[in-house]
Amino acid sequence: MPENDEKSPYGDNAEHVLVVKGLRRTFGAVRAVDDVSFTLPPGGSLGIVGESGSGKTTTARIVVGLERADEGEVHVRGRSRTARGRGRAHRLARAREVQMVFQDPLLSLDPRTGVEAALRETLRLHFPDRDHGLRIRELLDQVGLGTRAADALPRQLSGGQRQRVAIARALAVEPAVLVLDEAVAALDVSVQAQILNLLADIREQTSIGYLFITHDLGVVRCVTDDVIVMRHGAVVEAGPTAEVFAGPRHPYTRLLLESVPRPGWDPERIAVARRAL
Repeated sequence: MPENDEKSPYGDNAEHVLVVKGLRRTFGAVRAVDDVSFTLPPGGSLGIVGESGSGKTTTARIVVGLERADEGEVHVRGRSRTARGRGRAHRLARAREVQMVFQDPLLSLDPRTGVEAALRETLRLHFPDRDHGLRIRELLDQVGLGTRAADALPRQLSGGQRQRVAIARALAVEPAVLVLDEAVAALDVSVQAQILNLLADIREQTSIGYLFITHDLGVVRCVTDDVIVMRHGAVVEAGPTAEVFAGPRHPYTRLLLESVPRPGWDPERIAVARRAL
């Protein structure tokens, strides 16, 4: 059996759709990711939170395959993503396992390509023998766009609509894991709610697992089952979201929660507390 097809020692498909074990990544003298481990069940939703420079985005990029870890393992559906296989078929299969939705969909959408053409291109690449027209209609309906948006170019769509297109294209390859890197951060609050409700509906309909990378604790509270808190590349706290938010144990987690603006909020006190950690 090829190395990339080895069974994960940390759990089978029935238990975990994603297993991350002992990830480490350094850039010079900086430990961007320092012994990070977590699991995600099918249909689960895990938030990774922390300030800029905490290592959350680098961790996500390693899971997706955009960065290589110095140490550690990533398993999806019980198969290792650590070893680099060769050949087009392997690259496509690897890409189908994990998809990523970025904060700005304009960076990943071709400005010259309409919505239907973009989805058709993705489907033709990964599933050349399927009925692409039927699948495109299904995807547009699934993300709440409908066929009216099929011919639109990215610049003709609103920010929320473009993010729906990005989500549809990610779902087109039927991934096991969808990584959402600040995916609603650039949207108005009302549009954020629409996209988060959409993602919740999709999670109910499928067994896809979500990995939310965000600094927005409100988003984490609303849409995740579990959360890990990162600081200086390491996990400082982890557990069910409701429990961590109700009774944070680590001083840094408490500081993050206290940093959310509310009546009586004192940013100067928060800044002093942050420097003291």
